[in-house]
Amino acid sequence: MSREGVIVRNPYKRLSAEQIERVNKTSLELLQKPGVLFFNEEAVELLAKAGAKATKTTEGESDAWWVSIPPSVVQQALETVPSQIVLGARNEENILQLDAKGYRVHFGSGSETNIWLDVKPEQFVSEEDPKNHRVFSSIVRRRGTAADLCRSAHLAEQMENLDFFLRNVNIQDPDIDETNKDVNKFFASFNNTTKHIMGGLTDFRQLDNVVRMAEIIAGGREKLQQNPVISFITSVIKSPLQVVEETAEKLIAVARMKLPVVISSSPQGGSTAPIDEAGMVAQVNAEVLTGVVINQLAQPGAPVIYGAVPVRARMDDLHDMYGVPEFCFYTTSVAQMARHYGVPCYSTAGVGDSKVPGMQAAAEKMFTHATVPRAAPDLVHYSFGLLEKTNTFCPEQAVLDNHHIGMAKFLYQEPAVGEEDLQKAAEVINEVMGTPHRLYARYARKMLRRGEIFPNYPFEGELEDQDETLLKAHEKVQEMLSRPYNHLPREVCREIYDSVPGLLPRLNPYE
Repeated sequence: MSREGVIVRNPYKRLSAEQIERVNKTSLELLQKPGVLFFNEEAVELLAKAGAKATKTTEGESDAWWVSIPPSVVQQALETVPSQIVLGARNEENILQLDAKGYRVHFGSGSETNIWLDVKPEQFVSEEDPKNHRVFSSIVRRRGTAADLCRSAHLAEQMENLDFFLRNVNIQDPDIDETNKDVNKFFASFNNTTKHIMGGLTDFRQLDNVVRMAEIIAGGREKLQQNPVISFITSVIKSPLQVVEETAEKLIAVARMKLPVVISSSPQGGSTAPIDEAGMVAQVNAEVLTGVVINQLAQPGAPVIYGAVPVRARMDDLHDMYGVPEFCFYTTSVAQMARHYGVPCYSTAGVGDSKVPGMQAAAEKMFTHATVPRAAPDLVHYSFGLLEKTNTFCPEQAVLDNHHIGMAKFLYQEPAVGEEDLQKAAEVINEVMGTPHRLYARYARKMLRRGEIFPNYPFEGELEDQDETLLKAHEKVQEMLSRPYNHLPREVCREIYDSVPGLLPRLNPYE
């Protein structure tokens, strides 16, 4: 059993076969010249042993190596990459089956935002008409906490269009620091949703503790490899074309544990990458291939995911921009490159630049949801609740996004115009034309009940002169938060707390 996601049978191909080969050729040339600047000696040794040429240098006070990676080393790594990967879950119905040669798209959350946005309904009185009382949404921004992360995971559990959970709140409690942040953010996630958990590590030293937690949940080390309830994200690349010291350590260690890992490259067009599509895609592709090569040299056959989050710079202040067409160009083209290599793809949609829920946020998010998933990446993250790029999470926005993704999925359906469909339609038309009213309402209602046409928008307001969408979304959030939590079993929590140091007692639901 597994989550269905959405099937995109005819993926959008932005790049032609000839253009894909050109990008591939250019990326391989970049890996040779200028090559990649490495700050991790173990990764350099793996590459040198495989046939790459490494030249030692210094960057500031750090040792570094310029590594020229020949095409043969890249090809050898791609030959051992699995095209099919399982992302497990503590509820088997939430397992994800990734297939680089398939057409199934799954949507997930992210990123580790610093700001939690609360929506609070408040009553206001009109200055012109004191008898006119209206309720509007007041917005409060504050730092996120571990309790907020628990709430967001609980919401994620109930969202039918969310397939995997990537922590979307940076826990900033006074008793959280680098020594205990990782274990608490992963426990808060595991304990409040039965869906697949994905995330990055703040401190490499906590990797063993986090994996130990996952082993307890899965039922042991071997069962964790069979049902990997956890996967990791490694931003091993610092654009342009640099491999980070500690993140490379994480990548190598996770590969040797045979756990799924995302190679994430997130350059900014106009600052850390070319702003034109050709240059951006060629650089991103070279950077991700570098991570894939390191992963496969460390552990041939290890499950690895081609991850790309290319953004565009605002040219007035060099901040990220997600709500622009170039973002969709970059992302869909990179997804094609992943499919070309037969590597499962982790992509991005549902991000906008607006700081608050509203028209701008809806337009920017729907724009990406209507385009990027058409390229059929296996995973689409950032899809729920993000505002202000990836700086803010809003639960009401997440509820809206969940429904909007359902609308976008409807767009991907194949047309039902087969011979049987047309014959049935002709019969209905003939039947309706034989009635005095000549209306199709009765047949439309049947299709609605069968799920063949899209239902009404659930956040539609009743007032003629006020948009009530956010208020309706707030009501939905409150109702969802009031539902029972799906916590880990008591004995599993007990074993985790006995085995993993640094967990906050207040996160244990049985204490």
